[in-house]
Amino acid sequence: MAKVVVFDHPLIKHKLTFIRDKNTGSKEFRELVTEVSMLMGYEVTRDFPLEEIEIETPLTKMKSEVISGKKVGLIPILRAGLGMVDGMLNLLPAARVGHIGLYRDPETLKPVEYYCKLPQDIEERELIVLDPMLATGGSAIAAIDFLKKRGANSIRLVCLIAAPEGVNAVTEAHPDVDIYVASLDEKLNDHAYIVPGLGDAGDRLFGTK
Repeated sequence: MAKVVVFDHPLIKHKLTFIRDKNTGSKEFRELVTEVSMLMGYEVTRDFPLEEIEIETPLTKMKSEVISGKKVGLIPILRAGLGMVDGMLNLLPAARVGHIGLYRDPETLKPVEYYCKLPQDIEERELIVLDPMLATGGSAIAAIDFLKKRGANSIRLVCLIAAPEGVNAVTEAHPDVDIYVASLDEKLNDHAYIVPGLGDAGDRLFGTK
């Protein structure tokens, strides 16, 4: 069964407060999202395997540990997921970045893929799906579906804030996908917005309405 990790680090809580604040402008919002994403990356990668190699310090030879052949793919869900990429790349500069674009069909209400560009070897990579908001879970579930159909074997989902409804939906649909969130909020409102939430992440990142 998937694990759900809710962060309790003081720095993340501090920065998330200002991300939520309606008076925070787009420039500061983008910077804070990048910073929180980088901080979350430490925990997301905590279980990456290590191996010993031999190096030489200025004083002597020694054995030291490096990450063991782990290839990573960052997969932001367009467009809001783009705001989390730079923070993760600061920690994982060798990661490949793919993109998935989804929209909700107004009649069926189901997510429809309109864009998908992925690393060719996703079956060999640890994929980290990035989306600031996990509300109903529909977009995340669809993105993970698309990745699995293309051969992905190992996927993690990283979000800034989540509603319990979205977490439950993703864990039910994909019990093998671990979920990492900076905050688990109270609920969804009647318009499927997370409460207390932070508004529309895409609009706040890019200064649109």
